[in-house]
Amino acid sequence: MDKTTALATQILAGIGGEGNILLLQNCMTRVRVEVNDEQRLDLALLKQLPGIKGYIKQGEQHQFIVGPGAAAKVVDAMRTLLSGAPAAAEDSIARNKAQAKQKYSAPMSGALKKLADVFIPLIPAFIASGLITGIINVLKRPDIAGELAVNYPNVLGLLAIFGSAVFAIMNILVGVNAARVFGGSQAMGGVMAGILSSPALAQITLFGEALQPGRGGVIAVLLVVALMCWVEKRLRNWLPESIELILNPLITTLVTASLAIVILQPLGGYISDAIAHGANLAIDKGGLLVGAVLSGLFLPLVLSGLHQGLVPIHVELVQAHGSNPLLPILAMAGVGQVGAALAVLMKTRNARLKKVIKGALPVGILGIGEPLIFGVTLPLGKPFIAACLGGAVGGALISYWKVATVITFGISGLPLALTIVSGKVMLYLAGLVITIAAGFIFTWIMGFNDPEE
Repeated sequence: MDKTTALATQILAGIGGEGNILLLQNCMTRVRVEVNDEQRLDLALLKQLPGIKGYIKQGEQHQFIVGPGAAAKVVDAMRTLLSGAPAAAEDSIARNKAQAKQKYSAPMSGALKKLADVFIPLIPAFIASGLITGIINVLKRPDIAGELAVNYPNVLGLLAIFGSAVFAIMNILVGVNAARVFGGSQAMGGVMAGILSSPALAQITLFGEALQPGRGGVIAVLLVVALMCWVEKRLRNWLPESIELILNPLITTLVTASLAIVILQPLGGYISDAIAHGANLAIDKGGLLVGAVLSGLFLPLVLSGLHQGLVPIHVELVQAHGSNPLLPILAMAGVGQVGAALAVLMKTRNARLKKVIKGALPVGILGIGEPLIFGVTLPLGKPFIAACLGGAVGGALISYWKVATVITFGISGLPLALTIVSGKVMLYLAGLVITIAAGFIFTWIMGFNDPEE
């Protein structure tokens, strides 16, 4: 039995078996489980499993951190073990998904979770786009690859297309995902986003003003698709089954698109402008203080789930200005965890804790901080606070230096340096080193209670 299957088997035993599973899913680093009976859950056993790097509970959901790449493999193995039928297990989970979602008691948490469900599937595309754009920036530098830029311009042209494609269809992707999350037709969600983005809108004058294709960006798309799903569901209940298939999409399109052009797109435009200008103004004028507050408080926001509300802000900043000054600031929060973990590694005598840190440090430097946060600093208490203080130092400097990236979200840590705008890369790297040092120093000074074996 391979390690993945063994860990999947142990997790299934620890959560009480197939009959106790209400929801089973994964994100980039975590196995996420909701159960019917909490009494059947053996958390003490689960936390001690060799492959579990950390544990957190959000709402009714138990989240076990197993690391990047491993989470999807472990969940796939668990689904295979459930009754020996992957498809059947997945269908069972899908049937329970709607019921599980109702367990989120806080309306704000539910709304932010919906936002996350819309944007998180787009992370791979954002990562690819940002890294390709970073590669282009490197290749354009005469001191690095100037000959390539001169002799092979088509290579850079193709790479530019590869890197910008996600932004060309951003609204469509958001429309499709939003329709899925809000319970409507995904194709209709894409159509609504397509209407808002159509270049032909610029040739139409309404109320004495020419319409603006793409105005309001993803904010407008979210508003319009939410309305579309509401209209579609109501018509599904009101129309006779014999004609519902034909009339529902027709009426939904006409009603929603009309309201979108007249009301929702302009409203989305005002909201989008306010978000983009407000964020830039806060960073430009706030300088050191705003950077310190944003980075220092970011991880507590992550623990509460409220960080998901920042996702549309990241997207709007890139759509409106072509760069994102917020992401490099927030990235320092995770970098501070690296410094704190290094200090813990040097001070602790706990062999298991040392093993966890050594396994989590490489991915932490690469921007995936959950194993360090939930497996090391947060359980120890003081190192988590020290890491946040270290992150605040780095965030203040990054804000003061006005470092920005060309990507929306999805990359952090050292890889983010590839996506930093020209002329600011060394400042970002300097901020990264200083943040690690600050997290280390704060943790060394504050100390921690070294856990027994």
